[in-house]
Amino acid sequence: MPAIAELPGLRATVDRVAYMPHLEAPTDKPFPFVYFITIHNDSDETVTIKGRKWVVSDEGGGTVVVEGDGVVGKFPRLTTGESFSYNSYHVIGSDSVAEGAFIGLTEDGQPVIVRIPRFEMKAPASGGEEN
Repeated sequence: MPAIAELPGLRATVDRVAYMPHLEAPTDKPFPFVYFITIHNDSDETVTIKGRKWVVSDEGGGTVVVEGDGVVGKFPRLTTGESFSYNSYHVIGSDSVAEGAFIGLTEDGQPVIVRIPRFEMKAPASGGEEN
């Protein structure tokens, strides 16, 4: 299998992160945050996104790793100049940061990685200062 690499021009942006208290969340992680992400393909290759991996770390040193196939149940195929936008959410129990990557394949089978920029989620009841 060829080595996985970043593809110049293929990038992800975090467009918005919002606290959404009306969404369902477990009692140990009562703060749901919706994030909006766009994957942009400004490369010369057609890429199909096959999976994703998230790492969510909280202020207490806890880490949750989430991996799965596709993106919100889809496998977007992006030709040059196309983008794919979606939203999903994480639930947290204290101030947390999230970062990750999408894994894709070019038309000739080359695996590529697209880094998801790190973003913060501030728990409203944490008492911490807003940055």
